Amino acid sequence: MKISRSGKAAGLVISGALALAACGSDTQTTTGATPTGSSSTAAIDCGSGDLKGAGSSFAKNIVAQWIKDYAAACGTAKVDYQGVGSGTGIKQFTAGTVDFAGSDAALKDTEQADATKRCGGAPALHLPVTAGGVAIAYKLQGVDSLQLSPKTLAGIFQGTITTWDDAAVKADNPSATLPSTKITAIRRSDSSGTTDIFTKFLEATAGADWTLGSGKEVDFPAAVQGAAKSDGVTQAVTGVEGAVTYVELSFAKGAALGVAAVKNAGNEYAELSAATVTKALESLTVPTGDLVLDFDYAALGAGTYPLTGVTYAVVCSKGTDAAKLELLKKFLTYSATTGQAAAEGLDYAPLPSNLATAVTTAVASLA
Repeated sequence: MKISRSGKAAGLVISGALALAACGSDTQTTTGATPTGSSSTAAIDCGSGDLKGAGSSFAKNIVAQWIKDYAAACGTAKVDYQGVGSGTGIKQFTAGTVDFAGSDAALKDTEQADATKRCGGAPALHLPVTAGGVAIAYKLQGVDSLQLSPKTLAGIFQGTITTWDDAAVKADNPSATLPSTKITAIRRSDSSGTTDIFTKFLEATAGADWTLGSGKEVDFPAAVQGAAKSDGVTQAVTGVEGAVTYVELSFAKGAALGVAAVKNAGNEYAELSAATVTKALESLTVPTGDLVLDFDYAALGAGTYPLTGVTYAVVCSKGTDAAKLELLKKFLTYSATTGQAAAEGLDYAPLPSNLATAVTTAVASLA
């Protein structure tokens, strides 16, 4: 498997165990998993002042836990994060209304240019804060186990596969009894990094069967219904028999939805689990400098859950308001180190130590 950053020298190589992950964030109650554990508040280097972030709803639940624990240890610090979606978070960051953005997708060239202007001519950096699999969550009475190939997913989300007993779904599930229930596909209506991950995966793996391209915003057909943010798509699926969506795992589990196995390049239908996410991320090469990671979805073979991605904190390499800089650096360092203890209990992946080191090194360089 190859996962690399184009045009950059290879830096570190990730190995060792990773737990199951996800993406998104804000501080409000969600339909995702209720935090069941807390990251340790020991050895937190406290900053003071206030900090604002916005963006990815994929990492929502773990960021909420970080904010809670950091506030408990550091009463003079206030961190606020709104899970408004990756695209909106990037717009708020480039407009200068928040101090950092959360995004499940790297900035596009135009966004990078706007970020450079916001940062006073210095480039913005992408700092991975968590990684994991995008769940294919569904509600289908009597079907406790479901398998879906990239081509079948492409048909479902292009509106060409419309019932659960379609021949393509049956071919993926030869031993299952599938009802003739109508499929209601639900997609993100907002500018979403989760959509970016999902559509890049289909673009790389479904071939000519996927015709919609990829990005944070994709022109889905009218038959595919839209809902905003991770909460919205989850709620939409829970309310409709036969509905299906793509969303971070904790939201699916919190709503007691089914989660499909997804076919990988090794012709296996892989369950979304700690082991399969770990396998997908083994030997991931971490670049130096800007820590953008490119996933080769078509090469994720035996033992891997192939629909994977990362969430980034997007920050100015230079040019952050001096009154905010100390707290930004201390909070991001906490998030990448001590804060990772919260990951497994919330269905996220703790960063492997060498990636965490790359992030903390980059954070230390912020000016």
